Amino acid sequence: MAKDKLWAETPEKHDYPAALDYLSLLMSDAAAAALVAKFKTARLTHRKAKDILRASGLPILPRDNAHVARDLKKIRNGKKLSPVLLVRGDRNAGVPLAIADGYHRICASWHTDENALIPGRLV
Repeated sequence: MAKDKLWAETPEKHDYPAALDYLSLLMSDAAAAALVAKFKTARLTHRKAKDILRASGLPILPRDNAHVARDLKKIRNGKKLSPVLLVRGDRNAGVPLAIADGYHRICASWHTDENALIPGRLV
């Protein structure tokens, strides 16, 4: 499957509640809800898999991680992946980029091509 065909145009509906669940662990429920609302209207941007992972400070999950393996199978079968949801970090404050939803998809994409451009909504 061509790299430009790996990704859907818009996040799946269930990605937003998943992002809210995660973000509410990092901040107040109200702040998390405000960010999720922004995701719904944010424009799509494209960033390299390796850069997203570096900015987040998260490790690359192995191919045999159940969720990464599932996403790699989707890629092999030509099923489009949902764009990721990202919260911009603040280097000066020591706050890394937060992957609100899509960590496993980013890792799967990295395993196929670390320079792959991943679509996401960045707020």
